[in-house]
Formats: sequence, C-alpha cells, structure tokens
Amino acid sequence: MSDEFDRLVEVMRRLRAECPWTREQTHASLRHYVIEEAYETAEAIDLADSGHLREELGDLLMQVVIHAAIAESDDEGWSTDDVVREIADKLVHRNPHVFGDVTVSSAAEVDANWQRLKAERKQRTHPSEGIPKDLPALMAADKVLGRVDRPVEGDDLGARLLRLVAEARDQGVDPEAELRRATRRHADG
Repeated sequence: MSDEFDRLVEVMRRLRAECPWTREQTHASLRHYVIEEAYETAEAIDLADSGHLREELGDLLMQVVIHAAIAESDDEGWSTDDVVREIADKLVHRNPHVFGDVTVSSAAEVDANWQRLKAERKQRTHPSEGIPKDLPALMAADKVLGRVDRPVEGDDLGARLLRLVAEARDQGVDPEAELRRATRRHADG
C-alpha cells in the first residue's frame, strides 16, 4: 500500500483510540454518512468536477477506513488490510482476461464474465437477492430487469414505470441519471 494510505489508516486508528466522538461511533451510527458521501461523490461525477470528485472520493474512502477501524478496535475479526485484500482478490478472480488465460474482445464480454463469476460465487436463487432494500427504486428496477429475462406485465402505474426503466436499459441509458437530469431541467424552468 502507499505511504499515504498507511498514514490514513494510522490517523483513523489514533482517532478511534483518542477522539471521544470517533471512539463512540458504531457501524450503525455512521450508516447515514456512507450513503451521504456516496451521493456527494455521484454528484461530483455528474458535475464533471475533478477536484470536487477527488475530495468526495477521499470522504468516501474515510468511511471505509473508519468502519474498518471500528471492526478492528471492537475485535470483529477484520481490519483495513482484510478489506483491501478481499477486494484485490475479488478483482483478480473476476478479471481472468487480465490475470488468467481468458480472452475477451469487448467490454461487454468482460461484463458478462464478471456477472457469470459473481453468480457462481453468490448462488442466488431469486432475482432480487443481493439488491439492497434501500437502493433507490429506479436503480433497483434496473438491477432486477438485468436479472430477469421476461417482459413486464400489467398496466398499473408501477408496471408502466418498470417498462420505462426497461426502455432506458434497452437504450443503454441510466434511468436514475436521466430522471435526475429531467427533474433539474423542469425545476430550472
């Protein structure tokens, strides 16, 4: 790891040990910060503001490091090293075209291999399994539609909205981002 990353981990360990506020935090008490920082990072991406993105990625990384420091200090059996090791191992496993002998010719093939390897590991039995219950509805719909290969039935409002998400998927468009842009345009008049 880089010296700066190691420094961040040590700063957080010291805060966890010496700062009264940081010491009393739990995974649950920090839950809303993870969500908030993820949305702030997404907004920086939407604004195409590289400096702001760098700052927000730092705030998001801080969330990873503080949760790992909590786990370490509370003897949950894992630390930042375990988080880093696990994601590195996952990346190597899910990218056999780089770290193995699989040959691909497109990004779509890379994605298909990733999804296949993920499905083999997760062994999910229901299309909504593994989709966080608090995920925004359009994002959840998009994920489910990516897992279910059948047309949307019904004429109620929910089914019509789901068909719009399917239409966005067919066009390669992120429905969440499109609705956000349309909402902003509408608000701006």
